[in-house]
Amino acid sequence: MGRIAEDIRAVRDRDPAARSLLEVLLCYPGLHAVWSHRVAHSLWHSGFRLSARLLAQFTRFWTGIEIHPAATIGERLFIDHGMGVVIGETAILGNDVTLYQGVTLGGTGKERGKRHPTLCDGVFVGNNANILGDITIGENSRVGAGSVVLQDVPPNSTVVGVPAHIIYREGKRILITNPREVKDPLSDAVIALSQRVEELEQRLRELCGEQALIAQQHPLSAEELERIRYRQELYKLKDYVQMGEGI
Repeated sequence: MGRIAEDIRAVRDRDPAARSLLEVLLCYPGLHAVWSHRVAHSLWHSGFRLSARLLAQFTRFWTGIEIHPAATIGERLFIDHGMGVVIGETAILGNDVTLYQGVTLGGTGKERGKRHPTLCDGVFVGNNANILGDITIGENSRVGAGSVVLQDVPPNSTVVGVPAHIIYREGKRILITNPREVKDPLSDAVIALSQRVEELEQRLRELCGEQALIAQQHPLSAEELERIRYRQELYKLKDYVQMGEGI
């Protein structure tokens, strides 16, 4: 009863929409799924594995949340809304974890052994995020909605993206200056583009230096400077006309 009271208190603390005790008891499928999992988990470790799986399947049908009976779940897990949440067999969740709808704590293949993620205490996972493989999400870290996490996340960090990368650590903004740190499939193209821009900028600096040197050696007359300015004005006028035609 003490654990049940803690679960209810966790819901009321973390969800401002929870208005009454009766509403929490009757209308929160995440709470029902956690309670059902505790029974299924006990059956699993008592050797009644088929019964545990059947109970988990019934809970999935009833709540839309699928938790494998062998998964290890800590205290005060809060699954908000819950529809589509999947927690794999070897997943480990610490205390005070929050999951939103569509979250998957899954594997990356058919390997055996520990193949699902570990979420430490206080982790928050946004809706439709996927955390895959035997990785660890550190204490009090946050996973943004829709992210795909494939590597360990240090404590007190915020990760977003596909694949996920760190944008906050210990409350400080992390600025990515190296495209390789993003680990995006298009990173190679971004790196090649960045290198090409650097080469063009270097070539432009060289040309500007050469032009300045020529100007010093062969200064232009006032008439030639006026002719150059006149051509520039014509080019600007031509651009304005083309913009007007496009509009």
